[in-house]
Amino acid sequence: MVAIGVLSMTLCGCASYRPAPPAFNAAINKPYVLDAGDRIRLTVFDQEGITNTYSVDQAGYISVPLVGSVPARGKTIQQIEAAVAAKLRKGFLRDPDVAVEIDRYRPVFIMGEVGAAGQYSYVPGMTAQKAIAAAGGFTPRANQADVDITRQINGESLTGRVIISEQVLPGDTLYVRERFF
Repeated sequence: MVAIGVLSMTLCGCASYRPAPPAFNAAINKPYVLDAGDRIRLTVFDQEGITNTYSVDQAGYISVPLVGSVPARGKTIQQIEAAVAAKLRKGFLRDPDVAVEIDRYRPVFIMGEVGAAGQYSYVPGMTAQKAIAAAGGFTPRANQADVDITRQINGESLTGRVIISEQVLPGDTLYVRERFF
């Protein structure tokens, strides 16, 4: 009876294990795409009135003087450069020279067995371990081997378990689980 109970608890523990889907690693190697919460620096040569920082709003747009709303969600910075330049060519500037760079990435969110759960600024190259360090480190009860990460990939929310040396992306939610012993 005891053996059956131990076996069933072991199998139940395995059922909740979700390894990271292959799309997790593929997302790290793809060009960065913008989403709500990102802030970009848009520079138009010789146009101080347009050159500024712009935040991607909740609907996924940036609002640029003269051209209005420009869709940004799911776009790379090169696509934003091309879109703004195309709109400026339509009656505003003959040959606009547009450059876009990321000013601030959207934050990562850290929950579970960490010193101070919450929202933290993303830094390029950030790993799960570095994110946890920013959140005050592990609590004494934390599972320090791996974490669960929830990530938006192609409009779908995926969750997977990764080792703490894995890279995180802006907008990721990390969950540090409690260890069993």
